[in-house]
Order: sequence, then C-alpha cells, then structure tokens
Amino acid sequence: MIHLFVDASAASSGSGPTYVRNVVPHLAATADLRSTVLVSPLLCQELLQEFQDQSNLSFVEFADESVGAATRFFRAQRLIPELIRRSGANVLLSAGNIALFRSPVPQILLSGNALYTSRDFFRDVIQRRDYKLWLDTKFKGQMAKWSVRSADCTVAPSQAFADEIQRWTGVRALAIHHGFDRKFFFRDTQPLPEELKKKLDRTSDELRLLLVSHYNYYRNFETLIRGVAVLRKSELRKSIEPRQVKLFLTSRLDPGANPGSFRTETAARLVHELGVASNLVELDAVPYHLLHHVYRACDLYVTPAYVETFAHPLVEAMAAGLPVVASDLAVHREVCEDAALYFPAFSPDLLAETVSRVAQSPDVSQKMSERGLERSRDFSWKDHVARVIAVAESLLK
Repeated sequence: MIHLFVDASAASSGSGPTYVRNVVPHLAATADLRSTVLVSPLLCQELLQEFQDQSNLSFVEFADESVGAATRFFRAQRLIPELIRRSGANVLLSAGNIALFRSPVPQILLSGNALYTSRDFFRDVIQRRDYKLWLDTKFKGQMAKWSVRSADCTVAPSQAFADEIQRWTGVRALAIHHGFDRKFFFRDTQPLPEELKKKLDRTSDELRLLLVSHYNYYRNFETLIRGVAVLRKSELRKSIEPRQVKLFLTSRLDPGANPGSFRTETAARLVHELGVASNLVELDAVPYHLLHHVYRACDLYVTPAYVETFAHPLVEAMAAGLPVVASDLAVHREVCEDAALYFPAFSPDLLAETVSRVAQSPDVSQKMSERGLERSRDFSWKDHVARVIAVAESLLK
C-alpha cells in the first residue's frame, strides 16, 4: 500500500489552500491509499472537522510562525524528514515548489510558480522599485531550481509550464493538469452575506467584468483598469451602450488589504487619475464556497495576467458559463483552447476591443459560453489525484 506524505505546509493563501481542499477528498476516497497531510494550523482545523471520520487520512499541523522565507526553508529541511519517518509514509508529495533536499523516501515535487522564470515579472518589480520583493523572489527561485534537480519527479500543472521548467533547469517535468470539481464548487446554496449581496445586486443596466484574484503585480491589474477607461471614454463605448461598464474585483486596492507584500498604491492612483472609480466594485476576498455566486452575477471574465502556470479562475468561469477574455499566454490557450478570445497582455486598447466584440454580439457570447462549459468538463481533480498516485507507484517500483 502507498502511504503518501503530503507536505502542504506552504499552502497559506491563494491557490495553495484551493489545491489542498480539492485534493484531500479524493485522497480520502482512494482505495489502498493512506495519506498524511502536513498543513498550517488554520487549514488543519478546517480539514479535521470535515474529514475526522476518515481512517486512511490524518493531518499534522506545521506553523510557520510568520517567519521569513529563508527561515521557513531551513526549518522545513530540518523538521519534515523526521515527521515523514514517524508517519511511516513511503512517498513524499512536496506541494509548495520547494523540495526536501534529503528526503527519506522517493519525492514528487509539485512546481507551480512561474514568477521565478518570468522576465516580465522581474522587470515589473524593478520598475516599481520593489527591490525587497525582487531579492526575495530571486532567493526563492534559486531554491525552486535546486528543488527540481533534487526531486525524483517534478509535476507541473500545465504543459506550457512543464516546458518552461525544462528550459530553466534542464530537467524534464511531467504535466498533470489541475482539476475542477463542479459538484463541490457549486454545492453551497446558503444566502450571501448582506454586504456582498448588495454589491452584486444589479441596480442598472451594466456590462459586468470580473477578475478573481487578490491584488498582485503579475495579474496585471493596471492594464485591466486602463482597459476599463478605454471602454468608458473611447468610441468603443457606443458598442456597449446603454450599459455601463462595471469591473468587479475580489480584492481591495487599499494598502495592506491583500495577502503578500504587493503594494497597491500604483493601481489605486491609476483608478483616480483615469476617473474610473465609479466603474470599480471592490468585493474584497470572497470565501471559496461562495465564489460561484460572484461568477454567475457577472457577464464576462477578463484576465490580463502576464504570467501563469494554470489559472484556476479560468476553469471556474467557464464552468459558470462566463465568456472568457484572456491575455495571450501559452498557459491560457492550453486551459481554454477555443473557448476564449485573446489579446496582448500589455495592451489595454486591444483588451477593450476584445471585450467590446463579445459584449456587442449575443451570438459570440453564447457560443463562447457553451464552448467554455464543454471545456470545463475536461478538468477533474479525481483524474489529477489518480495520475499523481500513478507517479508514486512508479517511483516505488
């Protein structure tokens, strides 16, 4: 029997907890598999409540105590091997980009951070004079490169990123798409909190654009804000009248309102300089189980991200029936195929033109929605877990 030790101790925000929450039910449901999952204290308590009766599943808390990246790295290298030995696991799944350099068992590394290889990101950070973030990302990138070279097998969430890993490290990575569980995503039918409900209620004829992300640099909020200004003030406005453009964000542009060290001042200043504050609705972070309400309250999903490894919101948007307008990245084309329309990542004018093309044509919008629903069914967490377990079996052989 395989006993999988899942090191998800770095899954504290963003896609990390989303990955763990979606994978754990399928680990629990897999016959002849035992799993020990290492997670942060908050996520541990949440998972214990839901899976307390699963005899083949156990959870271990691992607090990072809000220490820096270097301290976390060396602490994990020292403590986690002993936790693996105590658990009796025979395969390690490292789910946070960083491997154990001296793993006591065969190791699968999940590598999913494209910032380490992105010239656009490093150029962006330098332009913002965020030198501390530049240095931190360089350090983490070096750790990630060494991790790929140390692991027995590296798994990437898309073929595009697997190819990038091989160019970066010289090591071949295996592409296994992340999944989507439609029943799990849409299962929560409880009423929305009143404050969120008020923000989502339609009070006028609006063209509602949506970006699901906390604020960060690589999701390229500034190009999207400029695109809204183009839609609002250019000739394109006639193509969507009498509707007003509304951009919904699952974040706030206030300083300190988002996880991580990304500074929002540039985006917030741009909103006021372009006079589009009335076109923005800042929802703040929305709990994962309520996100489907947000998608279904909007008309178009738009992402100008300049780097990605998979982009879960694209699959969620397609599953909710939203047409997708995305920056022209290899990852976006791999995930959405012909279910989306694409534009150059740093062009607000072409972003606005593409949005206008979808908005003014019900036929185009309907076809994109139908194709997106079809494409979203190609992603399965059950299949993802099955393929990871197959890799574990091959390592044990």
